[in-house]
Amino acid sequence: MITRKSKREIEMMHEAGKLLARCHKEIAKRIVPGVTTKEIDVFVEKYLAEHGATPEQKGYNGYQFATCASINDEICHGFPRDEKLVKGDLVTIDMVVNLNGGLADSAWTYVVGEPDEKTARLLEVTKTSLYKGIEQAMPGNRIGDIGHAIQQYAEAEGFSVVREFTGHGIGPTIHEDPKIPHYGLAGKGPRLKEGTVITIEPMINEGAWQSKMDDNNWTARTIDGERSAQFEHTLVISKEGPIILTDQDHLED
Repeated sequence: MITRKSKREIEMMHEAGKLLARCHKEIAKRIVPGVTTKEIDVFVEKYLAEHGATPEQKGYNGYQFATCASINDEICHGFPRDEKLVKGDLVTIDMVVNLNGGLADSAWTYVVGEPDEKTARLLEVTKTSLYKGIEQAMPGNRIGDIGHAIQQYAEAEGFSVVREFTGHGIGPTIHEDPKIPHYGLAGKGPRLKEGTVITIEPMINEGAWQSKMDDNNWTARTIDGERSAQFEHTLVISKEGPIILTDQDHLED
């Protein structure tokens, strides 16, 4: 069942989103050669606690960490670990923040050090794919319009779009209806309604779109060993246009 949120629920989720966005900006300062994703995970949990929040995915279906940390060919749900990051690594940090019952979800891909041309292009196309999808998140449009815009753009740029993992509704639990595929046909699927809160989170691969699962039954990686990137926002469907709750670019002091 697709639910629409009240003004109060959206305000609570927006506060969680602003905290999550600030946390990502702090993470960006810490993604340097020699750091470990386990250290980033510890930082995130402490940062959230200091601001009265908790990592919602910790304990979700037995997941043990405050963040997902996916490196290079890992698409999503990578475990934080003690392996030191090196120059040129790509690392996606994904987290769900619970602040006083309001939830927000956002993933961001970082490069360790300065990106080379190939890496910069993967990141640019992936981030642009996210915003191409967000542009379609308007009342009256259909869910397929989001995925179609993402797929059409990313594939025209020579990349592939992961099929097995999707965006989703959110609040008061992590994963709710509707599913938001990042591929598909325009004009297909349920209509988007004002007050619905969703995530859009395209995972874009350099090679094939297919994934394989690690033995831990959590971490998905590319089937061909090529790299993957992901950017994700939580947003509200609004008649004034999509409202990004996890926006990092317009944070209030």
